Amino acid sequence: MYIECTNRERELGLEVFYTSTPGIGGRLRATPEDFRVEEISDFPEVADDGRYTIATVTSANWETNRLIRQLSRALGISRSRVGFAGTKDKRAVTTQLMSFEAPPEEVMALSIHQVTIDGAYRSRRRVTIGDLIGNAFVVTVSDCQIGGEALQDRCSRVISALMELGGFPNFFGIQRFGSMRPVTHLVGQHIVRGEMEEAAMTYVAHPTPYEMEESRAAREELERTGDFREALRNFPINLTFERVMLGHLAENPGDFAGAIGRLPSNLQMMFVHAYQSQLFNRILSERIRRGLPLDRPLVGDVVLPMTRRLIPDHEKPVPVTEENIDLVETQMKEGKAFISGLLFGSGSDFAGGEMGEIERSVVEAEHLDQKDFIVPPLPHCSSKGSRRELVCPLLDFGLQAEGESATFRFKLGKGCYATSLLREYMKADPERY
Repeated sequence: MYIECTNRERELGLEVFYTSTPGIGGRLRATPEDFRVEEISDFPEVADDGRYTIATVTSANWETNRLIRQLSRALGISRSRVGFAGTKDKRAVTTQLMSFEAPPEEVMALSIHQVTIDGAYRSRRRVTIGDLIGNAFVVTVSDCQIGGEALQDRCSRVISALMELGGFPNFFGIQRFGSMRPVTHLVGQHIVRGEMEEAAMTYVAHPTPYEMEESRAAREELERTGDFREALRNFPINLTFERVMLGHLAENPGDFAGAIGRLPSNLQMMFVHAYQSQLFNRILSERIRRGLPLDRPLVGDVVLPMTRRLIPDHEKPVPVTEENIDLVETQMKEGKAFISGLLFGSGSDFAGGEMGEIERSVVEAEHLDQKDFIVPPLPHCSSKGSRRELVCPLLDFGLQAEGESATFRFKLGKGCYATSLLREYMKADPERY
């Protein structure tokens, strides 16, 4: 039996908790070492004459885009010549595979604070977004509201419910939207509506109470004055991307689409993807609220078959009909298929049945049309849409509770969020994540 979420996560579409067990509270990332994530990588083949250097990069307290920028600067190459498979949290210790258009000896010689580089070799294939199988996590939740046997018991009740489901609700976690300043979905919403000024101003201004005082004050002043040259003098130096946009707007008044276009392509893509993610979260929340199963198909559902690499195949969705429902149910019980929800875009098809009603109601409430997701001024922001599995399988799960802390070990497929699992245990305000 679900319970309603009453904290700020509701704004991101995370409107319910699947489990009804009271939360343990606690805090994630008291230190970066409390949140460790290591990619389960898809290694490109070794080739001594290869153009690319492949290496394993471990970093602490680095946001991925800023790390890429620092690495490219240190190597004297453009950031487009540094490849990576997935973005990672800043306040964490992360290990991921990267590619560089630079010699292995130069890559291995890099010296950057809280960054280590190992295992460099040459390959003919670069690393690109999505080139990973999954991620392995070791996460400690500290300062829990309870401890000892009570903590162990409450955690056991949660995992019992999730194991019965076969995983956990595959919500997009708060990191998808910005952990300290969750606004990327709002930027994306304005972009698909053609509101480029509102989109740009939401990214550079739009202060929130959860960021550093210096940043918040600078955003408030810009929101009040609209003076981009003055803002460029006031904005903290670490707000790199905001400053890029401000510099463009100071020299090109009114070119708000151009300012967004100055950002890295993967960040531009993230805006519309975040908006699609918020809509997906709302769809998944409503399915849970209506008591519709996540682990058993209904006529009209659309399922995703599992690939040989044990990853849901988003390119081959299968509608559930009266004729195939028994076969699909068998495949789901064997872990070979997953019910999906809509990531609405220019090429989307709604599910049938009650799931289709849910998807249509969420999309219609936003007054969206498929053509809205074709964005000529910002091609990187265009999106055909897709479907996403409603349940994320939980692999190699382990838990150790000691005192008022709990350490979780588990593996997830790519695109799944550890915080979406941990929120079922913590049921805390997202500022605790």
